[in-house]
Amino acid sequence: MRVTAIIQARVGSTRLSKKILRKIKGKTVLEHVLNRVKAAKNINNVIIATTLNREDLEIVKICSNLGISVYCGSEDDVLDRYYQASRIFNIEHIVRITSDCPLIDPEIIDAVVDLYFANDADYATNALLETFPDGEDVEVIKHSALKMAWENARLISEREHVTPYIKKNPHLFKIVNLEHKPSLGNKRWTLDREEDFEFIRIIYDNLYDINPLFGMEEILHFLEEHPEIEKLNNGIIRNEGYLKSLREDQSKGQLG
Repeated sequence: MRVTAIIQARVGSTRLSKKILRKIKGKTVLEHVLNRVKAAKNINNVIIATTLNREDLEIVKICSNLGISVYCGSEDDVLDRYYQASRIFNIEHIVRITSDCPLIDPEIIDAVVDLYFANDADYATNALLETFPDGEDVEVIKHSALKMAWENARLISEREHVTPYIKKNPHLFKIVNLEHKPSLGNKRWTLDREEDFEFIRIIYDNLYDINPLFGMEEILHFLEEHPEIEKLNNGIIRNEGYLKSLREDQSKGQLG
């Protein structure tokens, strides 16, 4: 079974401008995410799904130089962007990754893909229960499930964040979740604010030269030895973007 990762990426960011173009160890954040996703054994191909905005031409240029295929679509309707990309590239099994996760672990991607196929699922993730660090989220979606969501999702939150419609309708889809014990859901390893960038930069400065594809266990070990580093970005609300979309649902009377 061929599996393609679609990484959503755009330059615009309300909280940290041009965050995926920032450089760590001589590479952009986007390049680091690409390299990590490509390293997953269960991933056969990787494409970028960006927008039609002029500023996102920079993403297209980076991908062109790296030989990465790109789909350019809607900025706000990310569900449509994913569906159109999967349709045009004829993708049956889609791994969704966001480009603000430069600490994504290839082994976690593989584990979620394995769970998806082992259960013949429509949707597999490790984020239904938040037991992995924020920034290690992986979603695997069957094309038929994505199409059904694309046809039926109406709320702003369901269009901007791709999979809420699927997660809210377990009677329509076979859904499985990978859980980590003990829970690590209180850890923040994503890139959304200046404090996050400083945290991630320190991790890279200390681990990258030893192993460019350092994983979750190496990060946890490093943080055990340097617990003060986690204070840099703790206390930030998880999934701020999704919570904002839910507020927009309410303000526009789109109550599910």
